[in-house]
Amino acid sequence: MAIKTAIGLMSGTSMDGIDAALIRTDGKGFVERGAMGFYPYSVETQTLLKQALEDAKTIKTRAERPGCLKEAEALITKLHADAVEAFLQSNALQASQIDLLGFHGQTVLHRPNQALTVQLGNGQMLAQTTGIDAVYDMRANDMIHDGQGAPLVPVYHKALCDNVPKDLSQQTPIVFVNIGGISNISYIGKELIAFDTGPGNALIDQWVQAQAGIPFDQGGMIAAEGKVNNELVDEYLANPYFQKALPKSLDRNDFVPPKDNAVSVKDGARTLAHISAAAIMKSVEHLPQAPKLWVICGGGRLNPHIMADLKELAIKHGGEVISAEEAGLDGDAMEAECWGYLAVRSEQGLPLTFPKTTGCKLPVSGGVLHRAK
Repeated sequence: MAIKTAIGLMSGTSMDGIDAALIRTDGKGFVERGAMGFYPYSVETQTLLKQALEDAKTIKTRAERPGCLKEAEALITKLHADAVEAFLQSNALQASQIDLLGFHGQTVLHRPNQALTVQLGNGQMLAQTTGIDAVYDMRANDMIHDGQGAPLVPVYHKALCDNVPKDLSQQTPIVFVNIGGISNISYIGKELIAFDTGPGNALIDQWVQAQAGIPFDQGGMIAAEGKVNNELVDEYLANPYFQKALPKSLDRNDFVPPKDNAVSVKDGARTLAHISAAAIMKSVEHLPQAPKLWVICGGGRLNPHIMADLKELAIKHGGEVISAEEAGLDGDAMEAECWGYLAVRSEQGLPLTFPKTTGCKLPVSGGVLHRAK
């Protein structure tokens, strides 16, 4: 099968900017990872996207763009085109050297129980602006086939297992954990299982933003001066979501930060970090067996408190926790790489999702391809 060169583009639930990553792949087991870049959103863009989340709450059909959503979609598309241009320039690449763009867009609404998911982004405009064929809207077809529309990264995680050092790949089952705004896992053993585990960084970011006017707790510095409030932990972990049977996925707004006076700013940051870790480890209750190796990806791996709590909790299940970098991978680039990988699979009609990753009736492909010409 032909090997394609793709750029994956990811703007996640943290809404802080665009990750771009280069990947060469056949859409199956061959994966050659390349350069990565990050293109931050301005404060004004982040403010617009936060308003878009609010305006999206009234959406009943996927085509609706109430409030500021039309403006936000045009801006998101333009910023992704700008990111592609900047990425090409910084890596001495020409558009003609890239076969595909994998365009995630910005999720503003995800209601799996209503088969409704909305990612802002105009794939046709992106293809025409960049001169590169673009694949986008990769979640919707899964929902048409009774899937949750998330997570989509497991099939890429499975491919990466063939590319990690042998001493790690033999520690099966392996779980890849992505800690973004929401956390999700991919269990790779005798079967491939995936689901959203609970809040990741989103609650911490929202908490320190509201309480201290800081966009995120860099390096866990605020949490370092706080302590875990066990009562608050128990309150969050009592959420019915954790007992819900698979498949399952979350919208960013399914969990909300503590009330203003519930705890101090420092204790809140530390407690929410622990909740992120504890929610991930509760996933063991839904797995065939406890993983031997947990590979942590996404921004959450940079929070030392989340990582320390994960390591401590994993030991109780006989597991080991390592960062993506310790497995020879790039924890920042992985989701963007995934979208490039999925674009190649989509163009070839290969499945993106599976019954035990999203709950779809059968393995199903997805995505919409727009040719640049």
